[in-house]
Amino acid sequence: MFAQRGLEVTLDDIAHHAGVGVGTVYRRFANREELVEAIFDTEIQRVIEVAEEALAHEDPWAGLVHFFTTAGQDFAEDRGLREVLLVGTHGKNRVAAARDRLSPVVGAVIERAQRHGSLRDDIEASDVPLIQIMLGAATQFTRAVSPGLWQRYLTLILDGLRASREAPTPLPHRALSQAEFDRTAP
Repeated sequence: MFAQRGLEVTLDDIAHHAGVGVGTVYRRFANREELVEAIFDTEIQRVIEVAEEALAHEDPWAGLVHFFTTAGQDFAEDRGLREVLLVGTHGKNRVAAARDRLSPVVGAVIERAQRHGSLRDDIEASDVPLIQIMLGAATQFTRAVSPGLWQRYLTLILDGLRASREAPTPLPHRALSQAEFDRTAP
């Protein structure tokens, strides 16, 4: 439910979806915060591992692209994860600790790609969550019409992050038609 609808899901919604009484949910979790922390602990650890994989990648630019692509896919598929890590209004205890573990690794990925000369020198680690928020907005906006469209915008963003390039990278997804765009409007 969190993956589909985000963190506004209530414990009542979860109990109904699971086919159990709300009392059953409250016996296991005192409040929604505890449930959010329990559910997203593993998912957040996966994002940290992806950042560590990026840092260990032989090619610093390919590692950075791997991080953005894999994290982008995870965030596109799991609205709740995106909200937990990037918005930060729920799961404050363990999630904050996880963010504290993630930030230095992402910073090291950024610094490594800059030292390599493949990433612009003026990019900061704090740009990364904002880029992910932008991609998340595109995902939410176009999910029903074109769920993979975020990849197009990630490619455009990555081209902008490169220190230099000979030609634009081919876009992996076509743009929305005007009719498709009109269907995404709330």
